Formats: sequence, C-alpha cells, structure tokens
Amino acid sequence: MNLALKIHEVAVAYGSKSAIIYEGKNYSYADIDKEVGRYAVVLKQLGISAGDRVAFQLDKCMEFIFLHLANMSIGGVTLPLNSDYKTDEVEYFISDSGSSLFITDGERYRAHQPMLEKFGVKTVLISSESEVEVVTLSTLLEEADTETIHRDFPTADDDVAIICYTSGTTGLSKGAMITHRNLIANMVDLKNIWQWTENDILLHILPLFHVHGLFVALHGSLNAGSTVIMHERFEPSRVWQTLDEENCTLMMGVPTIYQRLVNEWDKLPAKPDLSGMRVFISGSAPLSVNLFARFEDATGFRILERYGMTETGMNTSNSYDPAGRKPGSVGFPLPGVSLKIVDGKGSEVVPGEVGEVLLKGDNVFKGYWQMPEKTKESFVDGWFRSGDLGYQDPYDGMRVYLAGRSKELIITGGYNVYPKEIETVLETHTAVKECAVMGLPDEDFGEKVTAVVVLKEGFEKADPVEMITFCKVRLAAYKCPKTIQFIDELPRNAMGKMQKNQLIEMFK
Repeated sequence: MNLALKIHEVAVAYGSKSAIIYEGKNYSYADIDKEVGRYAVVLKQLGISAGDRVAFQLDKCMEFIFLHLANMSIGGVTLPLNSDYKTDEVEYFISDSGSSLFITDGERYRAHQPMLEKFGVKTVLISSESEVEVVTLSTLLEEADTETIHRDFPTADDDVAIICYTSGTTGLSKGAMITHRNLIANMVDLKNIWQWTENDILLHILPLFHVHGLFVALHGSLNAGSTVIMHERFEPSRVWQTLDEENCTLMMGVPTIYQRLVNEWDKLPAKPDLSGMRVFISGSAPLSVNLFARFEDATGFRILERYGMTETGMNTSNSYDPAGRKPGSVGFPLPGVSLKIVDGKGSEVVPGEVGEVLLKGDNVFKGYWQMPEKTKESFVDGWFRSGDLGYQDPYDGMRVYLAGRSKELIITGGYNVYPKEIETVLETHTAVKECAVMGLPDEDFGEKVTAVVVLKEGFEKADPVEMITFCKVRLAAYKCPKTIQFIDELPRNAMGKMQKNQLIEMFK
C-alpha cells in the first residue's frame, strides 16, 4: 500500500483532466504524474531510498507537491516544515529526524547555512540563486535521465509516509509517524462521507505543510479525481471572486479564515454567485457558535465542522446534509473510526458527561519518532489518548462535542471547570466577538477562572462586571470568570489555533 501509487492510478485514469490550477497555470493529471516521475529520478540520484527522511521548508508551490509525491513513490518519508520556522526550530527538526536531505529556497538557505553545514545536511534549492553555490532542482532535472522512469512504490501498509511535528506548546515538538495505511484510510472515509467526486472543484487556500492543507485538501482531491484551484496565499476578496468565477464546489478553511471571509462579505459591492458550492468545511481549531451563525446569515451556508489532529488525521465530521449540522458540535465518528469518552481512571463515562476522547482505527498514527516512552503513555489497550476533552449527546445519536484540552482543565476551589463551556456562553454576549478562558494561579481558589475577550467592531469598551453577571445567569457560580481582560486579538499559530499558553504568560 502506497499513497503515491493510489494517486498515480487516479492520474492514469483521468489523464488530460485538470488536476491543479496554480496561479493560472493548468496541470493535468498526466502532467503531474510525469513531473512526479522526473522528480523521483532526481531523488534517487541524490541517494534517497526507502525510509530516508526528506525535509521541505518551502512556500506553497507546485515543487512541494511534486517532491512530496515523488518522495513517497520511492519509499521516502516526507518531513513538511512550517515555512515560518526559524533556524533554531529547523535545527531541532532536522537533527531529531535525522533527515538525509533538506530542500528549501535561497533566502532560507542563507538564514540556515551555518546550521546546515554543522550537521552536514545535503541541501537542494528549488531555484537558482546568484549568491548561493548550492545545487538546484532545475539543474538536477535537466541533467537527470528521465526518459525511463521506474517507480517501484516499495512500501508496506504500516511503513511511515510522513513525519509531522506537533506544535510543541507544552514542551519539545513530537514527530508523529503517519503511515500509508493512515493516509489512505482517512482519504477513503472522507471521499465517501463528503460525497467527493471527479466533478468537484476545490479552492485550496491552506498551507501545504499542515495536515489540513496536505492530507485532507490535497490528497483528498487528487484521490477523488477532482480539480484543485490553488492560491499561493489567502486573500479574502480573491476567495469570493474565485468561488464565483470558477464555479467551485468545495472549500476548506480554519475559523480565522471564515471570520475574515464574513467580514469581507459585508464590504462586497456585489455578492458572489455561490450556486455551484456544495460545502464549506472548517477544522484545525474550534468554530464558534457566533461565527457559524454569522456565516450562515451572510451566505446561506451552514459550515461543516469536523474534528481531527496531527496524530490521527480526521476523526469525526458533521453530516453532509446541512440540516444535520449543529453549531458547536464536531459531528459523529467517521465510518473507520472508533471513539469513546473515559474518566480519569480510564472507565467510560455516562453519556453526556465530559471526559477524555480516546480513538482507535486505521487512521491512528504509528507512534512518536524516537519517543517510545511517550508513545507508550499515549496508548491504552490500543486506544489513542487524544488529550481532548469531550462528551456525547445521548439524545442526539451520540453526537460529539469538544470541551477543550485535558491540560486546560481548571480546578477552582475543588471544582472541575471546562473552559469551552464558559467560552460558549460568553460568545453569545452581544459585545463579544471571541474569547478564551483559562485558569490562573490563585491563593484562595488554587486557580482563578479568567476570561480574555475580543470585542466586536462598534464596541470600544465593555463592562467586565456586567459580563460576569451575564455568565452567572447562565452558569453555576463556580464556573463564572472571576476576572475578565480585554485584548485586541487572540494569539494564534499559522493554522489559526489559539495559543492559550501565550495568554497565560501575558496575564498570570
């Protein structure tokens, strides 16, 4: 089993059909298959063989896609690195993974050069740079014998295809080993539940170094034989224009993207024609009830929220039928995924009670690279401990809701408080655009429930006492914030995920 083989088979079947349109240039399935074959020859000539790790730090580009598919086709392991990582971060990833090859551009090479020379990492640039004497892909492709291309796809189901490093907000980043089985199982499930076909046109506005942009959007589209319109970067006005002009049917984004899109919608002199759109999908961070409602009010579309993570790919999804989607919920487990909620002792909770989400299925990763103890801690009797808190609604088919991270649990005066519950209430306040709730050290209560609030446009200030009272009418007193702080913008990472650790440092 090999993901690149699956996509090769699709390419053979669809030939001249448009696969990716990147910044106006059209690549057919046959074009992509040919380029992947050429790049595979180059990687082999560079000494890459099955199991070798190849790190990419690139902006969004077609070379990233060709390299990634080519690397998997010869059994290599892709290490996609965030394009914003600085030298110290890249040094950790290359050193920890033992990467054989690093592919980047001239600007990043100049920044990382001393570190790369220290480790003796073979480096290739995607384009020529007059000030840098490093071999380029274009030169290698010109010199390589690409007339006869042989890709043997030398992998077993459980061989590692990709190592994705977690964001590392609570310590050193961990390299999640994602296998070919994991990727293909998720692809098949998503194709079925989202009714993905060769007739779809997906607008791709996400980075390629992340699970959402790479595993879900790109792999999923190529597996379905559909067409991808790929933008180098996200621009709200351009998104609305493209959805209208290109008759797109699918789009995936993070909540921050949808927030900016709905803000842009109000400024549009003429609203786009979205009659071709099937579904807007959101993930990588929680979608607020407020934003769900705002987007529906503006466009008429109910965003489909799903739940996934680096270690598992996608786990749950709301219904494809818009009437079956509920704001605040992440839907139901995918067909190939088993899910249960357990208490601190590992026993399943009564449906409706909050506990830790445990997952099992072919989507679940192999373990953490070179961290056997951490891997062992993360599994219980074959179930992966997600670290996410959640509950299932017994009166709605065991629909899944998330309640935050287990490490975010607040214990105040001996009571357990789940931040998500308070955030959901606060976001119904007329002045609140978004918020984050956390526990800060307190001599009296142990931890003090603290809310950090971003106000909507038009609200220059708000009364924190009134907001606390607002919560007290809707929540038990011990759950209500003792303090409310105001901020212009919540800190987020590249994928729009809230960085509560930064807020804790700011306000503790």
